[in-house]
Amino acid sequence: MVDGDEAGRDQAERDQAERDQAERDQAESEVELAIVTMRFDAADPAALAGVLSKYVVLTRMEPGCRNVDLCASVTRPDRYLVIQKWASPNAQRAHFDSELMVEMANSCTGLLLAPPDIDLWDGPSAHDLA
Repeated sequence: MVDGDEAGRDQAERDQAERDQAERDQAESEVELAIVTMRFDAADPAALAGVLSKYVVLTRMEPGCRNVDLCASVTRPDRYLVIQKWASPNAQRAHFDSELMVEMANSCTGLLLAPPDIDLWDGPSAHDLA
């Protein structure tokens, strides 16, 4: 009967391994996205464009960054918008605490008409894809 018990344990272990893998696959297929917008009104548009361009290029290399775009307003030549998409809220928070973010903020000193307007968005359409 030892062989039967051992075979049963082996099958139970295989079944558990399959359930564990299915749970991991499900977690990986769930789309979690954090979207951030930062609107800047420039006192010195050319200087601010340089600061933000550097920031965007370097941010694209950050862990968890899905995409970052820099947009210039067509109707307000002194307005810039940075749109960020992060793999998770934790990745977004880690970036906001990073040296790169602090460097960008310090580099904006004297270049803005007012503090930037920063907003955090939920991407519900991304959740529908899962």
